[in-house]
Amino acid sequence: MIVVAAQEVTRETYYGISSVEKVLFYFLAAVAILVFLYGVYARVARYAEGDADPFDRLENLSSRVTSAAKIALTNEKQFNRDLYGGLMHAFIFWGFLTLLIATSILAFDEYAYGIVMDTSFWYGDFYLAYQFMVDAMGLLFVVGVGMAMYRRYWVRNQRLWGRHTSIEDDIFIWLLFVLGVGGFALEGLRIYATGMPEWEVVSFVGWGLAMMLAALEPMGMSESLADSFHWWAWWSHSIFAFVFIAWIPYAKPFHMLSSFANVVTRDEKAGQRLPGVPADLDATNAESIDDFTWKELLDQDACTKCGRCSSVCPAKASGRPLDPRDVILDLKTYREGLDAGSEDKPIIADGGTSVIDSHTMESCMACMACMDACPVEIEHLQSFTRLNRQLVDQGDVDSNMQDVFQNVMQHGNTFGDPARERADWTEAVDVEVADAREESVDYLWYVGDYPSYDERNKQVARSLATILDAADVSFGILFEDEKYDGNDVRRIGEEFLYLELAGHHVESFEACEFETIVCTDPHSYNTFKNEYPEVDFAEFADDPMMPFEYDGFWNEDGDVEVLHWTQAVEELVETGALALSGTELDYTVTYHDPCHLGRYNDEYEAPRELVRATGCELHEMPRNRADSFCCGGGGGGLWMDYDEEPKPSEERLREALEDTDAGGAVEKFVVACPMCMTMYEDGRKTGGYEDEIEIVDIAELIVEAIDERETAGLE
Repeated sequence: MIVVAAQEVTRETYYGISSVEKVLFYFLAAVAILVFLYGVYARVARYAEGDADPFDRLENLSSRVTSAAKIALTNEKQFNRDLYGGLMHAFIFWGFLTLLIATSILAFDEYAYGIVMDTSFWYGDFYLAYQFMVDAMGLLFVVGVGMAMYRRYWVRNQRLWGRHTSIEDDIFIWLLFVLGVGGFALEGLRIYATGMPEWEVVSFVGWGLAMMLAALEPMGMSESLADSFHWWAWWSHSIFAFVFIAWIPYAKPFHMLSSFANVVTRDEKAGQRLPGVPADLDATNAESIDDFTWKELLDQDACTKCGRCSSVCPAKASGRPLDPRDVILDLKTYREGLDAGSEDKPIIADGGTSVIDSHTMESCMACMACMDACPVEIEHLQSFTRLNRQLVDQGDVDSNMQDVFQNVMQHGNTFGDPARERADWTEAVDVEVADAREESVDYLWYVGDYPSYDERNKQVARSLATILDAADVSFGILFEDEKYDGNDVRRIGEEFLYLELAGHHVESFEACEFETIVCTDPHSYNTFKNEYPEVDFAEFADDPMMPFEYDGFWNEDGDVEVLHWTQAVEELVETGALALSGTELDYTVTYHDPCHLGRYNDEYEAPRELVRATGCELHEMPRNRADSFCCGGGGGGLWMDYDEEPKPSEERLREALEDTDAGGAVEKFVVACPMCMTMYEDGRKTGGYEDEIEIVDIAELIVEAIDERETAGLE
């Protein structure tokens, strides 16, 4: 052990720097800090010019900050889907944070000594521990920056490059590298120039560099020469540090502040629910950049260009014109251009003269994969919906979607078929389906458009009716009073049509006696559960454009239970009301998580438990649960025509057959969503998979299992 006098175990803070130079140093530090503070002020002032946000982003601020700190300190979002990226960011983040704390400790000791303290604490054991930690975490910082440079410049990770990649990205990473390496070079020069005090061995990186300098003595290196180099290194390092501090609010480094603020102000139900439109009829959605809320402007500044959203976007993977990162950054670039005096232009339109092209937004499937992947909680879907609403306001809507809107307005369904035929599917099932308008039921079953009108999905509706009957529960439907739920037309931008549909259904539900609303479609489940309770129906009740009556039924207690049918049936299996032994079937299957059931509402286990309850051998696809790859039907994709290769449904079926651990042994591709059923049946045909795999709903597996039990005489 090294034994020295405690008072000797320290170092001179401003080694080699004169009193005049210290004054210059303080002056430059003050300038850098003032430039930094002004930049932060200008950013915050710009947010204040944005529109008010409809959600309370600062409620329970202390718990929000605590939660955000946990997310930031653990780097948990960076590790999602990317171990290398997670380690890289953790090394940089923790290294940078440690160096910042170390600098603050040193500054406190330097300026508090003689004012609030009688003596310095920066010596002895504290000094030794301090120096060791600074070297250890500084080394991690440099390693992390090196990993980032390797990925960006050597591997050239595809998602890091795009049309918004710029020289500021290079300056940022190289400036971090220069600061990290320069700090160690400065330390090595100091240790060698001061005669290599034996206790400085704890600064193991600096000590190693000092030993390298000592090895150069035969070539002319000396302590006096190192002392001269140290002076240059000290001032170079200080100036680079001041430049970095002053630059933070004006470029990419600002994400160190804006990202944390974005996580603090995040909406835990972002995407599940969309903001309503202002009651003011003169209000606009996206005519100008100032129509965007302050949170949406903050989203734009929080983007780090990491490309995680782009890498998981099914629209981008299919060759559609959407890149979620580019939309956010296009808006940011336009806003900054306007602030600098650039020419104003439309935010979104059909053609190349606007900030965002209409076809870009039409490509969005509203799957929320971008939001789930974003490490800084950018709420893409909120901005995307605003843009879609502007398209609807302008009349720049795809002709296919115009037909859907017209069908819903005239007939109450997306098919344009007569409302009186909505329950015709019940005629082909040997089960009595009650009219929930006329008798009390346990389950008010919202069937949905596709199970009511589409021939393939009618089979699923009949299967579910058979299951509920076998479980001996009372259930009923609304017959012709049921209309389209409105979830996806809302995400396409038709807010007022959505409000009319929501008002009609709440009025219809209010007239019925039931315990629980059960939905066939996860899209219906999402909007009934998360969005209908958010709508202030009373605000629109007197509007002649909204022909419904409302007396507070939905919002009064907020306790209307809404379940997806897999959740309801899983309860029936668990309680024994529906007897399944788990041995009835022996198929090898894989299951696809619907976006609106999985990512939107975090329900992954109920469908899997039901698949296992039938006896099927379940094999997961590589992209499952929150990483599930969208079928392509959400956000209007079900009704749109795209020239894409491959289609999302075709890519997903390929994954099921080639990438699961069961390989080509998968017999059935299992779904729990009518839209998924439609998209995958189409993908099976267009992708040439008709003879390789069968698309089935979980309800169809359960009915087959029930039939097997009856055949075996187990009932």
